[in-house]
Amino acid sequence: MHIHKHLAAMEEDGAVTLYNKTAITDSKKTSFSIKVGLAQMLLGGAIVEVSILNQAKLAEEAGACCLVITEPNRQGISRMPDPSIIKQIKRAVSIPVMARSRVGHFVEAWILERVGVDYIDESEVLAIADEDNFINKHKFRCPFICGCRNLGEALRRVREGAAMIRTQGGLLGTGNIAETVKNVRSVMGEIRILNNMDEDEVFAFSKKVTSPYDLVAQTKQMGRLPVVHFAAGGIVTPADAALMMQLGCDGVIVGSELFNNCSDPFKCVRGIVKAVRHYNDPHVLVENSYGLEEEMAGLNVSEERMEPFGEGA
Repeated sequence: MHIHKHLAAMEEDGAVTLYNKTAITDSKKTSFSIKVGLAQMLLGGAIVEVSILNQAKLAEEAGACCLVITEPNRQGISRMPDPSIIKQIKRAVSIPVMARSRVGHFVEAWILERVGVDYIDESEVLAIADEDNFINKHKFRCPFICGCRNLGEALRRVREGAAMIRTQGGLLGTGNIAETVKNVRSVMGEIRILNNMDEDEVFAFSKKVTSPYDLVAQTKQMGRLPVVHFAAGGIVTPADAALMMQLGCDGVIVGSELFNNCSDPFKCVRGIVKAVRHYNDPHVLVENSYGLEEEMAGLNVSEERMEPFGEGA
């Protein structure tokens, strides 16, 4: 994939390094700054979840910045996608490709890295392999993305080596964005509280959120998460995507429910891509919102089918 060609150039030119040597570790040994730089290439984009080749081509044509390859819907335990599907899609598209591994399953992550994916999502959307431990992402050359529901979780994942954070909402694919909004506001709210703190209060705050002090202090200094921050879960309209961007996210992840429930998936994905790029332009948002009620009839579910995050996931 062409994204790997940037590695040497970024190493020579000096990728945007968000961590100094006291914050994480020596970036020359772990190449963490390069991983962060690769994640920054997705800023202001929409990542789209696909499971078959036709969906991948459609998403690329619609303007997706990256693809998340998942297994087609199946019963039982959810695992990493079949490597043959990954290779088939990688050969057919020119944009970066991401795949999911189970939480704590470092062998799945190792396989995905060997297959040649550009990013690995250590995802709670799949079944959890290790209930106590996450993958030590510093041991991998491939950038990782991890989920969170609050600031403490986000910074703990960064300490483990995540180069990108995904604030996760609902996992049921119903198009209900409420949980995503709640979790994004939680992360952003804690960052605002941290920004207004006296330096002496940061020690107690880092203990409260159970996160490393150096990362908490860096978040305060930057006024945001120190890595790229996307939102996922229930994002099915241009308005949903623009809302996430206006709340402070760097981009969005669109689930496969668009392909399963929309009569014109290209129009839906294209509208979300444009909304992410022009989230402050009401004219663009209006233009890409016409006719979506009919297109998304399959996502107009009753509240009885909606469950809070974590229940039945």
